[in-house]
Amino acid sequence: MTFLYKADPARGAVWRQLFTQKAPQREFRIWPDIGDPEKVRFLAAWEPPQDIKKTFPNLEVLFSIAAGVDQFDLSLLPPELPVVRMVEPGLVNGMVEYACFAVLGLHRNMPLYQRQQRAARWQALPVMPAAQRRVGVLGLGSLGQAVLAQLRTFGFDCAGWSRSQRHVEGVQCFAGQDSLPDFLARTDILICLLPLTPETRGMLNHRFFAGLPQGAALVHVGRGQHLVTDDLLGALASGQLSEAVIDVCDPEPPPASHPFWQHPNIWLTPHIGSMTQPESAVDVMLDNLRRYEAGETMTGLVDRTRGY
Repeated sequence: MTFLYKADPARGAVWRQLFTQKAPQREFRIWPDIGDPEKVRFLAAWEPPQDIKKTFPNLEVLFSIAAGVDQFDLSLLPPELPVVRMVEPGLVNGMVEYACFAVLGLHRNMPLYQRQQRAARWQALPVMPAAQRRVGVLGLGSLGQAVLAQLRTFGFDCAGWSRSQRHVEGVQCFAGQDSLPDFLARTDILICLLPLTPETRGMLNHRFFAGLPQGAALVHVGRGQHLVTDDLLGALASGQLSEAVIDVCDPEPPPASHPFWQHPNIWLTPHIGSMTQPESAVDVMLDNLRRYEAGETMTGLVDRTRGY
């Protein structure tokens, strides 16, 4: 049985080396060298081929190499095909680092100090204690909970929102659309870590930003399609939002004429908030293969009705 990797070939070469070391009995191939397509039982991909059932008639599991599966068109996949998203420590740790960098930078006014530096202005601002800064995370999956756990160690007043009720130690948890206004009203720095679904597409819009306290800031590390660009620009222009840290765009990369590139109140990074680390990802993948073959539930198994 063949395990096929269909993503960046350079990273695939690292995966191949790790598979050879840790599971030499498994045949590992990198797209487009698929070998006999009828032998492909497992596919790890950023984007699968369009006609996946015809291409790989005996495929048993489709793995995403990312934390989400929104890059997959689930409607085109065989309904019986298990889809599994990536849940691995390296990816989680990377997101925790990025979110804390962004929140701490915003909390300590670093974007403003950068603008002052360019203007040759030496002016100190009062330092607010972290306990007086209210941070809110949209999305309380594994990434959101890990981010909140680390932010709590700095003393921030933390809250989280999710579609269904969650309980996170030391975090005020909100659930469902009815609680969203209360969540937004108490959030000075908002972190978006939502999965992309039909319900969350375009969620970061004018109406949403209006629910935040004036001068709030945004850290967007979800998906580009969550954000309505013109509404963010309008919120920054009016002062409803003070700053934004943007790691995901639609499209990626944004064209040279895109206003994010030169906007003085936006920190823009090229979708580097978190990256799957091959060493830990392969360990998770091999454990999921073992789970699948033993009839156990795989880590990261996607609920098709929710899209994550």
